[in-house]
Amino acid sequence: MMKPKQNHRQLDKKLWQVYILECNDETLYTGISNDVINRLKAHDEGKGAKYTRGRGPFKLMAVSHFMSHNRACYVEETIKREKKENKIKNLFQMVALHYLEIHYENI
Repeated sequence: MMKPKQNHRQLDKKLWQVYILECNDETLYTGISNDVINRLKAHDEGKGAKYTRGRGPFKLMAVSHFMSHNRACYVEETIKREKKENKIKNLFQMVALHYLEIHYENI
């Protein structure tokens, strides 16, 4: 039996999430994970990112899902460079653009 050709743009098997947390000191932290629930537990236990240690409890402000790790990393880095007041709005704008790109790529 022949194997189907691998598409160079094949998607990761897991969905990747970019998430934004509000820390107890009202700062925002942007992160990426393929298991947000466990990642949030790690943040709560002080085992997450160095930035979040000692800044809990956290409030989950936004989560967006991506089918590729590369795209999620790009969005995370872009959001991290944004001003605080624009982070959540721009995350949702980038998600909308991502879905438009996928749609038109497959036409």
